[in-house]
Amino acid sequence: MTFDDFRASIAADAEPPAALSAPLRALWLDGKGDWAAAHGTVDDLETKVVARVHVYIHRKEGDLDNVRYWY
Repeated sequence: MTFDDFRASIAADAEPPAALSAPLRALWLDGKGDWAAAHGTVDDLETKVVARVHVYIHRKEGDLDNVRYWY
C-alpha cells in the first residue's frame, strides 16, 4: 500500500484495511478522528515504531507528561 492509497482509504473506507500493522492501524483510526481507538491499538505494545506513534497520539491529545514517558 502506498501513502496515497493509505490516505485514500481513510477518506473512502469505514474500516481500516486488514493488512495494516498496529502502528499504521492506529494512524488510520486517528485519521478518522477516533483518538480512543487509535490509542487503544498501540497502548499495550512496546516497539520503537509503536512508541513513536504513541508519542504522536499523546502530543495531539496535549498530554506532554505522557509524551515524555514515551520518548
